[in-house]
Amino acid sequence: MLAAAIEALRDPALIAPALLSLEIAAATLVLHIVLGTLLGWALAQRSWPGRTVLDALVTIPLVFPPIALGFFLLLLLGRRSPVGQWLDAGFGFSFVFSVEGVLLASVIAGLPLVVKPIEAAIASVSRSLGEASRTLGRNELETFLFVILPNIRGAIVAGLVLGTARSLGEVGITLMLGGNIVGKTNTISLEVYNAVFNGEYGRAVVLSGLLGMVSLGVFALLRRASRPIPN
Repeated sequence: MLAAAIEALRDPALIAPALLSLEIAAATLVLHIVLGTLLGWALAQRSWPGRTVLDALVTIPLVFPPIALGFFLLLLLGRRSPVGQWLDAGFGFSFVFSVEGVLLASVIAGLPLVVKPIEAAIASVSRSLGEASRTLGRNELETFLFVILPNIRGAIVAGLVLGTARSLGEVGITLMLGGNIVGKTNTISLEVYNAVFNGEYGRAVVLSGLLGMVSLGVFALLRRASRPIPN
């Protein structure tokens, strides 16, 4: 197995999925920060029309089997579906069997784990802080940026760690949307799947180790970013 692991590290075919995984992880992290914070804030507001529907949509990836969710997304976004035809005609691209599909799968898989801690943290922040901020002349955006956000930074980091770990290990949704196309949409996670399926256990060990190291690296960076800024 050691010899197989060394051979796997030297395999040029590993470069494409490794680079794709890093690119997808970076893009997913940015989208998780933006979408996770906005959705967490929206869901923390307890009374507005459509909140229950939005909460259900955000939660679905946590409770729905990934392979089934990927299949339904394939039906929804396929080239013959109304949504797929609209995307193709209006924007000239498709989520199916493309890098965009891999990114969408990654974002969807980890998003609930980002949103839920942020939602809980915002809901726990004392309303008096926001009221005091507005009394001092700050608008809603300034109150969120300078009062709420510093108080939920730990929750954002925790959510991003969980969401990134989930996204890096995503297989089911990615397999359906991305198609596991060699050299185009096969991520490291899919390469682990392929290696095990083909009985290449040494290669699977190496790829799993790479995934683990990337996850730990992201965790270390996020932990460092969450430290208090010295005065």
